[in-house]
Amino acid sequence: MSGNVRLLDETLAAAKSEGRAALIAYLPAGFPTVDGGIEAVKAALDGGADVVEVGLPHSDPVLDGPVIQTADDIALRGGVRIADVMRTVREAHAATGKPVLVMTYWNPIDRYGVERFTAELAEAGGAGCILPDLPVQESALWREHAEKHGLATVFVVAPSSRDERLAEITAAGSGFVYAASLMGVTGTRESVGAQAEDLVRRTRATTPLPVCVGIGVSTPAQAAEVARFADGVIVGSAFVKRMLDAPDDAAGVEAVRALAGDLAGGVRRRD
Repeated sequence: MSGNVRLLDETLAAAKSEGRAALIAYLPAGFPTVDGGIEAVKAALDGGADVVEVGLPHSDPVLDGPVIQTADDIALRGGVRIADVMRTVREAHAATGKPVLVMTYWNPIDRYGVERFTAELAEAGGAGCILPDLPVQESALWREHAEKHGLATVFVVAPSSRDERLAEITAAGSGFVYAASLMGVTGTRESVGAQAEDLVRRTRATTPLPVCVGIGVSTPAQAAEVARFADGVIVGSAFVKRMLDAPDDAAGVEAVRALAGDLAGGVRRRD
């Protein structure tokens, strides 16, 4: 069965044709429970997100700040497994028809088996994978299987990436390019900064792929700011924090839905 890379491409192109950036939400699988996490992902998509990244919880998430680390810890203590991640992808995509990717570090895929992981992700209706710690020069095996199964391979670029390195990374990727807005881990910030706009400009010079900005975006105003220059706006910690701060799981799901609606308004803002 083929994955949904084409759906991802069409979704990002549709947002561009509407003169706006796409809204991409991130939520970890298994948080606060497997069932609760599925409901949260569906709420983000129903609320206004165009695409969702489902995080595969990791014990040492080097790119992630304390908010997502806390959620990952809750999911891991709850016994979340890769099968639960696949179930989250399957049910969220089936319920909404929207593209769902997995964001994961390389070690769990390496241990699980590349062919097994890509085949199962495609079967679940997944659109691809974001691999923040997989070096491009070591990615041939992954890319071979991802392409065979119709999955996007999304790599991360950072403000520190030199232009030659950007060209190397973007040439190997598909779906979109994840542009980290600043050096550091995920989390909410007071401002996103000029570094992100410069990184998008330099990345676009190397590729026709959409360039989507994440890390530090948490409010509708910040989403509107980033949407002026990026093809997509990625928000993660703000969604997770709404879940952590909620009095119960149901309230957390509704808080996610409401935030998705507010952020969707931000990426459509014309002022």
